[in-house]
Amino acid sequence: MYRPRELAAAVREALETVPVVVITGMRQTGKSTFLERDPLFAGWRRASLDDLAQLAAARTSPQSFVEADEPLAIDEAQRCPELLLAIKARVDGDRRPGRFVLSGSASFALLHDVTESLAGRAVYFDLHPFTRRELAGRLRDEPLLRTLFDGGTVGRPRGRRVTSREVLLGGLPPVCLGLARHPEIWFRGYEQTYLERDVRDLGRIGDLVAFRTLLHLAALRTAQVLNQSDLGRDAKLNAMTAGRYLGVMEASFVLARLAPFLANRASRVIKSPKLFVGDSGLACHLAGVERLATGDGEPLRGALYETYVAHNLAALLASRWPRARLHYWGVQGRHEVDFVIDAGRGCLAIEVKTADRFNERDLTGLRAFLAATPQCRAAVLAYNGTQSLPLGDRLWALPIDVALS
Repeated sequence: MYRPRELAAAVREALETVPVVVITGMRQTGKSTFLERDPLFAGWRRASLDDLAQLAAARTSPQSFVEADEPLAIDEAQRCPELLLAIKARVDGDRRPGRFVLSGSASFALLHDVTESLAGRAVYFDLHPFTRRELAGRLRDEPLLRTLFDGGTVGRPRGRRVTSREVLLGGLPPVCLGLARHPEIWFRGYEQTYLERDVRDLGRIGDLVAFRTLLHLAALRTAQVLNQSDLGRDAKLNAMTAGRYLGVMEASFVLARLAPFLANRASRVIKSPKLFVGDSGLACHLAGVERLATGDGEPLRGALYETYVAHNLAALLASRWPRARLHYWGVQGRHEVDFVIDAGRGCLAIEVKTADRFNERDLTGLRAFLAATPQCRAAVLAYNGTQSLPLGDRLWALPIDVALS
C-alpha cells in the first residue's frame, strides 16, 4: 500500500508554477516510489538512470532523451549531469510549467560535475525520511507547531510516548514500514552501498577507510556542536580533507549542519553549527547503538532522540512551512535551546527532553531564550510524556508526539 508523502502538496504547487522541479534526499527515503506511485505523476513518462541502458542513452544523446510531448520524470538524475544542459535548452525554448521532475540522492547544487545552473527555471525540494505525521496518515491536519506560532488554540491534546524502538528504526521506509525483516542487516547493506557507490559518484575520495571512520565518528557526535578540527584529528585526517569528506556527506544528505540562531540580544552566543545524522535509525547503526530504553544507560540516548526530532522537524518545514528555517541556540557555558524555527518576523523555540517528567530546571534555556528574544511567539518543552500543559506566557510543555503532530 502506497503511503502518501506530505511533500506532494508543495510539489503540486511548484509544478503549476515552474518548468522544472528537483527532488533530492538521502538514499532510500522513497523518492523513486514517490515518482512511480503518487497520483500527482499519473500520465508522466518516467526514466531511471539506475537502469544502465537508460543511463547510456542519456549520456549518448541528452537532447533526444529529454524530447517528449508528455511531462518527464527522471530518477537518479545526478548520474548524468549532461542532462541538465539539455533540459535547460528545452525549457528556454518552452517555459510551460510542470515539464520535468528530477530526483536524486545527492544535492545538485554541491555536485562538482554540475557546471550549469537551472536558476530561474527550477524549484528544489528535499524528501526526508518518513515522519510521524506520514506514518499515522494525518497529513490533512495543520501542524500543531504552526498553529501555535500563528496564535491559534491548541487545547490540551494528549499524546503517546515515543518509544526507543521508533528512534532505533528511524524513518527510512524499508525499516520503519517493516519491509526489512532484520533492520541491523539492512542498515549494514545501506552503509556498504553508500560507501561503494554513492561516495564514488560524488567525489574523489582517496581513502574510503578514513572516510568510513569519519562517518562513524560524526554519528557519535550527532546533535552536538561541530568542531571540525577535533573531528578530523580523531579520524587522523587533516582539516582540509576532513572538511571535504564532511561536504560529501552533506551532499548525499547523510549529514546536515544546523546553523545557530543569532537574531537576539544574548552575548556569547555560540556561532558554530550543530551536526545531525539525517535519520535517527542510521545514526544508531553508525554509532553502534542497539538499545535505547531508559534503564540501558546509553550516553547517546538524548542525542539520538534529538536527532529523531530533527528529521521530523526538517521534513515538516520542507513540506508545510518552506519559508521557515531550522536553527539551534546556545550561550556558551549557560543556556541552550535544541531547535528554533525562524519564520521571518517571529520564531518558535523547542527544547527536547527524553524523560516522561520534567522540572523547573528543564525550562531554564527556554526562559532565557524568551527573555532574550522578544519576537519569540512560543517556547515548547517537548518531553516524552502524555499530557499537554500551559506553563505561563508563551511557554508550553507538550509531548514529543503532540509537538510533531
